[in-house]
Amino acid sequence: MDTQIRAQTDDSPGADPGADRAAVHRDHIEATLGAHNYHPLDVVLARGEGVWLYDTEGRRYLDCLSAYSAVNQGHCHPRILAALTQQAQQLTLTSRAFRHDQLAPLYEDLARLTGAHKVLPMNSGAEAVETALKAVRKWGYEVKGVPAGQAEIIVCADNFHGRTLGIVSFSTDPDARGGYAPFAPGFRVVPFGDADALAAAITPDTVAFLVEPIQGEAGVIIPPSGYFQRVRELCSAHDVVLILDEIQTGLGRTGAMLAEEHEGIEADVTLIGKALSGGFYPVSAVLSNESVLGVFQPGQHGSTFGGNPLACAVARAALAVLHDEGMIANARTQGAYFLERLAALRGPVRQARGRGLMLALELEPDAPSARHYCERLAARGMLVKDTHGQTLRLSPPLIVTREQIDWACDQLQAVLDAH
Repeated sequence: MDTQIRAQTDDSPGADPGADRAAVHRDHIEATLGAHNYHPLDVVLARGEGVWLYDTEGRRYLDCLSAYSAVNQGHCHPRILAALTQQAQQLTLTSRAFRHDQLAPLYEDLARLTGAHKVLPMNSGAEAVETALKAVRKWGYEVKGVPAGQAEIIVCADNFHGRTLGIVSFSTDPDARGGYAPFAPGFRVVPFGDADALAAAITPDTVAFLVEPIQGEAGVIIPPSGYFQRVRELCSAHDVVLILDEIQTGLGRTGAMLAEEHEGIEADVTLIGKALSGGFYPVSAVLSNESVLGVFQPGQHGSTFGGNPLACAVARAALAVLHDEGMIANARTQGAYFLERLAALRGPVRQARGRGLMLALELEPDAPSARHYCERLAARGMLVKDTHGQTLRLSPPLIVTREQIDWACDQLQAVLDAH
């Protein structure tokens, strides 16, 4: 445990020895029984409300990760909780072998709020990506006329679309790929933000271009102005399906319902997830049109839990909350203010960047690691995620206030001053 965090617990007046023993037991169980596939900060969270998280000892933390944008609406939003509770008392799962009364209303809500013409609900974001990959390959063979087995999908270097075997086949992250070969073929990698490289990579066998509007896991990397207009033109000219992975950028995070709105374009396929559940239940969706999703016929693709009644009810409430409570506009306003405050920070800061409330603080190469600062921010009651060594990602729930942003920046300045 980080010594600065320990100092706030072990030395507190009236510390409970029983609680200490329970913590040691919990740590032992996690170390011996849990697979070591994450490296979490050493806080143990027990409760969440709005922008705040609380640990097992009652200490409060400002959440500046939002579960990778899954809780855009804030923790345990009462309207989403009510929808979950009500539906859980009525019907939770039927499988898609039968129809149920929550599916069509979800289709209508998604079509109205995103402009989708066809919807395929799934569970996780990775499952939505895999669904899109299957759909565009099948579209390529049946609609575009690509020879059997020759379909190619172009992706970007430093992408993050999930961790399934199919997806890591086109990852450029050695940690994501290492030890998992042989990989699925049919992918071509180009630099992110380089439209000329995309143009050069397109062949008659290209069926799709899969890209994030902003590369989140790579460190909130925003492409050059005009990039996506050119991408849209290239895809249209060459009959290539443009797939935008909006699983992190969508549903208000960047100050618009979908990040594509900032670029003035429309994708052929849009992938959403995370905040579609408001943090309550895994829900994702593939949004497209009849040409692409119409290639699926009964029995050709599915999921036991995809589009289940509980998921649909939760997603409908999560979408309504974003729209009705002005969260998207707040993300736009507060995000601009947060970025302004980040840019004014003193210390080993190389760059502040972002759009809406999807922000990053990149540190100088010779500064202590971003993980170092995350640990010290946790000790001050602020939870932030590091990525790529020297970058801090800052993505609070969309309900964050100006006062909370000011407090967060004060904590950042304090740890930067003390490095």
